[in-house]
Amino acid sequence: MHTHPALHLPWRILVGTVGTVVILAGIVMMIVPGPGIASVLLGMLILSSEFRWAHRLLRPARVWSRRGERWAMRVRNELLSRLRSRRAARAELRGRASPHGAPEE
Repeated sequence: MHTHPALHLPWRILVGTVGTVVILAGIVMMIVPGPGIASVLLGMLILSSEFRWAHRLLRPARVWSRRGERWAMRVRNELLSRLRSRRAARAELRGRASPHGAPEE
């Protein structure tokens, strides 16, 4: 679409219209049940494919999402390491137990 000069303006109008409709639907969904914030961000993402101002407006959301992803990975790794250490401790206790369930001396 970008290479054909006659289709450039209609394409931008189409993208602008679709992005605006998705944003408006997101605003409505903030009042009624639905994924309002996600829809607004999706509409901005659609607009940012053609409009530089929308791309600049999305920068804080991209930074926020990267921070959230790093936080989630850190929490996941901490939980997995706790789980592994608990499993290792249980396996060690089972290894020390005698066949009849009483601890060995």
